[in-house]
Amino acid sequence: MSYGRFAYVYDRLMDDVPYHLWLQFLQTQMKKYSNREMKTILDLACGTGEISVPLAEHGYEVVGIDLSDDMLAVANAKAQAANQNITFLQQDMSELQGLGTFDMIVIFCDSLNYLPSSEDVIKTFKHIHTYLKEDGLFFFDVHSVYKMDELFIDQTYAVTDEEVSYIWNCFPGESEHSVEHELSFFVRDEGTSLYERFDETHYQRTYDVYQYKTWLEELGFEILEINGDFDQPVSEQSERIFFSIKKKGR
Repeated sequence: MSYGRFAYVYDRLMDDVPYHLWLQFLQTQMKKYSNREMKTILDLACGTGEISVPLAEHGYEVVGIDLSDDMLAVANAKAQAANQNITFLQQDMSELQGLGTFDMIVIFCDSLNYLPSSEDVIKTFKHIHTYLKEDGLFFFDVHSVYKMDELFIDQTYAVTDEEVSYIWNCFPGESEHSVEHELSFFVRDEGTSLYERFDETHYQRTYDVYQYKTWLEELGFEILEINGDFDQPVSEQSERIFFSIKKKGR
């Protein structure tokens, strides 16, 4: 998967994504479950910094990690424009290395679903356990099995805009509860009426709630709460599942 050129139109395409709801969820869960002051946050798969920058503006020391250099370039520009000192690093979240420890770690916006295998998910959880302080908090969300199997598969989405348009086709992936997203973008050349096309293929895979819970507990995490669609009880038609996790102290 490449996010090269995609990174530079990503924010325009994601204008309607309610990032503020992730931030509200995080603040609510922190107040509920933190027994000490939270200062340092690791934002994994931080993308263009839509979560990292607001967290820094709220006074947290933030490190953002993403696989895409292009995404990080956009995130860094945002941080500079907001006069925020954020460390951005290019790493694969399943191969984290050379980090300090953090009070809190987050993986938001279903980014965990981009890992290609269960082994990569487990490796990511292991690294998070290593880099999270004792009694530290870990929050993440994933697409539900229902959303992956019933709402994505064989669907086509399209958006037409004067500057950027796209066609998004979803096909069954090779693995259970997985999907391949084929995206075609049409980006207007500045100052002209001509559009340039480029294509991306993205892969996502999810697992049922019990499987995530089992992996986390086997690694020594405590499950604090599992929600559906931010702050609702989990149901058969929940589209997004949120996990609130704690690293057990000695």
